[in-house]
Amino acid sequence: MDKSDKIIVGISIGDLNGIGIEVILKTFQDKRMLDFCTPIIFGSTKVVSFHKKALKIETPVHGITSLNQLNHNKINILNIWKEEVSIELGKATKISGEYAAKSLEAALTFLKEKKINVLLTAPINKETIQSEGFNFPGHTEYLEANLEGKSLMILMTDKLRIGLITGHIPISKVAESITSDLITEKVEIMHSSLVQDFGINKPKIAVLSLNPHCGDKGVIGEEDDEVIQPTIEEISKTGKLVFGPYAADGFFGSETYKQFDGVLATYHDQGLAPFKALSFGNGVNYTAGLSEIRTSPDHGTGFDIAGKNMANPSSFKEALFTAIQVFKTKKEYKELTKNTLLVK
Repeated sequence: MDKSDKIIVGISIGDLNGIGIEVILKTFQDKRMLDFCTPIIFGSTKVVSFHKKALKIETPVHGITSLNQLNHNKINILNIWKEEVSIELGKATKISGEYAAKSLEAALTFLKEKKINVLLTAPINKETIQSEGFNFPGHTEYLEANLEGKSLMILMTDKLRIGLITGHIPISKVAESITSDLITEKVEIMHSSLVQDFGINKPKIAVLSLNPHCGDKGVIGEEDDEVIQPTIEEISKTGKLVFGPYAADGFFGSETYKQFDGVLATYHDQGLAPFKALSFGNGVNYTAGLSEIRTSPDHGTGFDIAGKNMANPSSFKEALFTAIQVFKTKKEYKELTKNTLLVK
């Protein structure tokens, strides 16, 4: 592959005290990974060197201070701070959160300016990263506020894609948040993503019920009969292949999910609990619906194993491959439809 054709992957460093840097270094231990992309880690050579020494990982890195020094055959670290930073592996500290935010902010700037092609985010601690500049429940909401489009969090493997109708909100707020407009919006984002990002021509989408047993005809709640079912019927009239609502327990227990290209869960744990039970360690978090591509591994900061050389890079590696593949599929879709009048 010509160097100029390589996909440039920007990587935000995540929480400095967690396993983010470890899974990054382990991902690129295999030099063949550099055949697929040119990585740029937004952070500090000093911080990465600290982790390399603590973990006894020899992965070579290339420190740069500007993109003019980019080396397409190496793991580039763009130094966005020079000062020494206190690292306490396995601990949630305000300092580690502050520098995780600095890395993410710099990576986002480069993403918006098209200086990197895709963004891969290492895990943050949602408490310590909070500040005046970062007042969001997580990456997804932060990116939605700073990029064009409406977001949809999709947890995915090759065989399963689960999107969330509601995201990081308290369970007490879920029922009142499930509106016809919101369901329609999320179905539209998932449908567009499956077509444009994953190359599926006529995707089949399942919507899960809010209440146990789909509410048992109003005995256990009326939202499924009064909001979700009528909305699905209306969407179906547009020609989209949308089905449901399905009771979540039976849907996953009977492996009905295998019949669909995408699944929409009504709230966070309804989708993520079965997903992680089925796929933990190999899953990818993909933010659909925005003007730029972002993926992340399906795990958190892993403070309990930080610095012990125990972190598994599989999910981070999958997130890298997913970002590259989505970039290629999107590009192909744009080229195919550039001069075509799309009929929805």
